[in-house]
Amino acid sequence: MATIKSLLSVFMFCMLLSNNPVNAQLSANQVDSLVQKAMKEFNVAGIAVAIVKDGAVIHEKGYGIKSIDTKLPVDEYTNFQIASNSKAFTTAGLAILIDEGKLNWKDKVKTYLPEFKMYNDYVTEHFTVEDLLCHRSGLGLGAGDLMDFPDGANFTIEDKLSALQYFKPVSEFRTKYDYDNQLYVIAGELTARVSGMTWEKFIQTRILDPLQMTNSFSSLEAINDRTNLATAHTVEMGDGKMKSVPLYQKRINGASGGILSNVHDMSKWMIMQLNNGKYGVGLEKQLFTAEKQKEMWAIHTAMDVYTEPRYKEHFHGYGLGWELTEVRGNLRASHTGSLLGMLSRVTLIPDLNLGIVILTNTESSGGAANQAINKIILDSYLGLDHFDWIAKYSKDYQSKKGKGDTILTEVWETVAKAKNTKINTSDYIGIYEDKWFGKIEIAMKGNQLWFKSLRSPKLNGPMSFYKENTFAIKWEYKYRSLDAFAVFNLDEKGKAQSIKMKGISPNINFSYDFQDLDLQRIKK
Repeated sequence: MATIKSLLSVFMFCMLLSNNPVNAQLSANQVDSLVQKAMKEFNVAGIAVAIVKDGAVIHEKGYGIKSIDTKLPVDEYTNFQIASNSKAFTTAGLAILIDEGKLNWKDKVKTYLPEFKMYNDYVTEHFTVEDLLCHRSGLGLGAGDLMDFPDGANFTIEDKLSALQYFKPVSEFRTKYDYDNQLYVIAGELTARVSGMTWEKFIQTRILDPLQMTNSFSSLEAINDRTNLATAHTVEMGDGKMKSVPLYQKRINGASGGILSNVHDMSKWMIMQLNNGKYGVGLEKQLFTAEKQKEMWAIHTAMDVYTEPRYKEHFHGYGLGWELTEVRGNLRASHTGSLLGMLSRVTLIPDLNLGIVILTNTESSGGAANQAINKIILDSYLGLDHFDWIAKYSKDYQSKKGKGDTILTEVWETVAKAKNTKINTSDYIGIYEDKWFGKIEIAMKGNQLWFKSLRSPKLNGPMSFYKENTFAIKWEYKYRSLDAFAVFNLDEKGKAQSIKMKGISPNINFSYDFQDLDLQRIKK
């Protein structure tokens, strides 16, 4: 019977789409059916969707539940962490300051942050405000993100400004795209020093308040009434059950991902963007000039062009807080955001005066749900025939997840078989230090060798012998399949001198850049 019901659901969904004529938007009922089908396929607790077209909101609705614990419904005012979609707010804030004559995109960062230091003198001296925002620094993907993830570490902005010099570049300055978060944190500090107020206060008073995004916040700590705040969820390896997880807590500043918003307010943000910075009744007000909009939506860093023939994309790159590409001859400015249990996606098609925002409170399948929903809605406006993006992303997600789960299972099976291997734990015990991440301690906890970060307290857990000089760590912080290898370098007497690390799963979130650590033993 369950199979018959499933088939009927798919049939009705396809019928709704087949009745949708070319070049016509999906009806409200079709969007409802689409979202509900995606939520079921990808096991998502809650989603909110808004569509704006020609300056008006044509769809704005919540689906599912805010929390599996309370079972309260999501609505259009339910707040989600929008994560890296905050980056476009950071660049908009800087655009406002530039319009006011307080700085320029091409200004040197050291003019405002004298302590800023990169991996060589030339890069340090020539690094501009613009360079902070377009992922072309030469640093590797997610370099330094362990200072922020998991939350709860005690790194300061002074630590961030100092740490950048210790990372080895993976490409020449301004030649290659590698996504980063840390330079946006620096951009947030630059905003604070130029404006004379914190990044959070600046974003709240200069962007959220003027746009009347009255239920949006520049930090989690600013929300006093949390009754309409979505809970984060994840589905972990093992029992496959959905679990609620804590929301990501306070960081140095929110410039790389700190804003919380809802689809009602995000509609106002999209309409302003589609009107080149204009807003208000009759568009009589201007947040930033059209010139600054053009600069934010110009490619500053080239990226590989997608090979999806459906959209006939001829260019792809990153602007200032926006990813830019072409879909069927139309510019697309978009961005995604991801924090533990929270995902967001914003898509703007200026040529069609179209905006789509999708907010989700479930990881990691929620990312696939967002992609599928977004593309089916977008296809309807592009006049394309129906393509089953839900089936495609479901297959891709299951394949990727399956490969990662298999690797993790095999590693821990190897660990189990090696549990009786005799090792001299005293060869590994000691204090180790990395120049940017600080000290960690390898010690005994009962009969178990244990890894403990002294600056990021959630990064601690038992170390189990794997092979040769390699141990596997299962963190007490259980989320995101973050199990990691610790590979010890031994001297001629078999005593550990240093540690290199890397994540075990190929699906590990890039912000857990264990591979960038160079832990040197400083104390036995």
